[in-house]
Amino acid sequence: MEKSRPHVILSAAISIDGKIATRLGDSKLSSKKDKIRIHKLRSKVDAILVGKNTVQRDDPLLTVRYVKGKNPIRIILDSRGTINIDSKILQTSNKIPTIIAVSKKISKSNLKKLKKFPVEIIMTGENSVNIKSLMNHLSKRKIKNILVEGGGTVNWQFIHNDLFDEILIAISPFIIGGIDAITFVQGKGFDKIKKSPRLRLNTIKKLENYLILHYTKV
Repeated sequence: MEKSRPHVILSAAISIDGKIATRLGDSKLSSKKDKIRIHKLRSKVDAILVGKNTVQRDDPLLTVRYVKGKNPIRIILDSRGTINIDSKILQTSNKIPTIIAVSKKISKSNLKKLKKFPVEIIMTGENSVNIKSLMNHLSKRKIKNILVEGGGTVNWQFIHNDLFDEILIAISPFIIGGIDAITFVQGKGFDKIKKSPRLRLNTIKKLENYLILHYTKV
């Protein structure tokens, strides 16, 4: 039986102590060679997905730039539609296909704001975006694989709901520390180790001072 959702890859660069950004939001953990690796990966997927916090913190383009290849569809999880109108995502939405996933909690004014841009708006979920429903919708749109680039809250939603297939982690040669720094997986977390998904380590690659770990679910 064919699964009713796209193939999902969780990807992140983390510090040695598992952080993806400092308490002030600095997330510049990737080297030039690691960025090339990430952009190669982006060029091979149908879509790339991030949460609104990543957009607010980094203002990313989410395009393929360091290698030749197609730009994936950009998907932003933004339950209340609070994305800044000056963000690179909205400002380039006339050139790159962009989906904004919102919940029914979005205000009329924010919905009206989004409709001024050439983006596809998918409304699912009452108070926050229903990830399972969204994945089913994207599957019907023939989106076969999605690269999830965070942040920590989004990663937790995919892991908690068992909606992922692979994890690609780049361990960078930095130590961040701090209880307020953002970890690879935020959210409530599992209360028992046995509840964690079982993963198989497939490959370990050395990339200069970085280690690239590839896991799949058992």
